[in-house]
Amino acid sequence: MMDVVESRSPQNPADLVASAPLAGADGVAGAVRRARAAQARWAGANAAERAAALTSAAEAVAGAAGELADLVVREVGKPVAEARGEVARSAAILRYYAQQVFDPVGAVHEPSGAGLAYTRRRPRGVAGLITPWNFPLAIPLWKAAPALAFGNAVVLKPAPHALAGALRLAELLGLPEDLFQVVPGGPEEGAALVDAADVVSFTGSAAVGREVSVAAVRRGAAVQAEMGGQNASIVLDDANLEAAAAQIAAAAFGYAGQKCTATKRVITVGNAAEVREALVAAVAKLGVGDPSDPGTAVGPLIDETARDRVVAAAVGGRALTGGAALDRAGWFAAPTLVDGVPDGHVLACDEVFGPICLVQDAGSVDEAVALANGVRYGLVSAVYTRDLDRALEVSARLDTGLVKVNSPTSGVDFYLPFGGEKDSSYGPREQGKAAQEFYTSTRTVALAPAGD
Repeated sequence: MMDVVESRSPQNPADLVASAPLAGADGVAGAVRRARAAQARWAGANAAERAAALTSAAEAVAGAAGELADLVVREVGKPVAEARGEVARSAAILRYYAQQVFDPVGAVHEPSGAGLAYTRRRPRGVAGLITPWNFPLAIPLWKAAPALAFGNAVVLKPAPHALAGALRLAELLGLPEDLFQVVPGGPEEGAALVDAADVVSFTGSAAVGREVSVAAVRRGAAVQAEMGGQNASIVLDDANLEAAAAQIAAAAFGYAGQKCTATKRVITVGNAAEVREALVAAVAKLGVGDPSDPGTAVGPLIDETARDRVVAAAVGGRALTGGAALDRAGWFAAPTLVDGVPDGHVLACDEVFGPICLVQDAGSVDEAVALANGVRYGLVSAVYTRDLDRALEVSARLDTGLVKVNSPTSGVDFYLPFGGEKDSSYGPREQGKAAQEFYTSTRTVALAPAGD
C-alpha cells in the first residue's frame, strides 16, 4: 500500500501534480487537537478581526487568480473558462462571509419574570470538511468560509485528485497558525476526521455520504452530507428548443458532466424528435479537448475508471451522438446522448458521473413528472416552457431541492441555500444564510436581578 497521496493530471497522467505523505489516523487526530487550540483563540477575536482576516484571504485568492486557474486546469482537467470562474467565485465566497460575521447572533425575548432572556449563537468548535475534486477551490471554501466566519477552526480532507489545490489554498489564505489545516489521505483519514471533529460537512458519493452521516450521528456530531444527483430537464412542447438545447448541452457535458448538478436525463413531452434534433446540434457545437484551450467546454474525465464507466453506460441503448472513448492521451470520452434504454438501465436509475445523458419520452406532463421523480436522488431539476402557469405547476410537483425554470440544472448561487432531497442530501442546507445555523449552536441565557 502506498504511503503517499498522489494527484495526476487527467489530460496527461504522466504529470504528477502533487504528492504528500498520508496523514494517517494519528495525524488527523493531531491536526484536530491543534485546531481546537487555535479555535479557542479565533473564537475570542471580535467580528471585525475575523472579517478582516477573511477579506485578506479573499484578496490573496483574487491576487493569485491566474496561478490558481492554471492549477485547476492542470490538476482536475477543468476547462480554463470554468476554472477562472471558480477562482472568481472562491474570492467572492470569502468576501460574502467576511460580511456575514456582522449578522445577528441571537435575539432578545421577554422574560417570564424580572430580568432579561436572550439567545446567542456560538461556534461548534472544529469543522471537519471532506471535499471532492470537481470544485477543488469553491467547495472547500463554501464550507470553510462560513465555518471560520462564525468562529470555528477547519481541518480539510480533500479528495486525493485535488490535493494540490487544497495545499495551495492553505498557503494563500494567510490565517492564524493551525486554524485551517489540510490532512492528505483517503478513507482512513476521512473516517478519523469524522470521529474527531465537532461538526462534519461532506460532499461526495451517496454511499460514502451515508457512512459519514451514520458515523457522525452515532457520536452526536452535527453533520451535513451533499451527495449525488440524477437531474432531469423536462422540455415541454412550447419550449424555446434552440435555447433549451444549448443550456441542456452545456449543463450535461460542460466539464465532462462532472458536477452533481449536471443534467443526466432529458424528458420530452410531445416533441421527442424535435428535442433530439436540437440536442444533437447543440452538442456538436461544444469544443472537446485540451482544457487549457479557451474554446474547450468538454475536457477529460478525472481518471481511467471514470472514463471507462461512461463508455460502459452507453451499452444497452441507442447512441444519438458519442458513445466511445476518444483516441487521444488522457481520459477523454465523447459527449454522449443515449435513448431507448430498457427499464432498470443505469442511466435511468443512477448517476453516471461523466459526459453522458439519457433522453426519455413522456406522453403527458404527469408522466414527465413521474419520470423525473422516479429515482432515488432529488438534487435539482429544470423545466423548459414559455407558459408561466405550467412552469409554476410543474415546479411545485418536482421532488428536488432546487428547481430551475428555463435555466440549466448546473450552477448554484453561494448566497442561497443549497441541498437536495432523498439520497441527494442529509442534514441542514449549506451556503447562504443557512450556513450560520449549521456551524453554530444556540445558547439560551436568562438573567435575573441579584436582589437585595
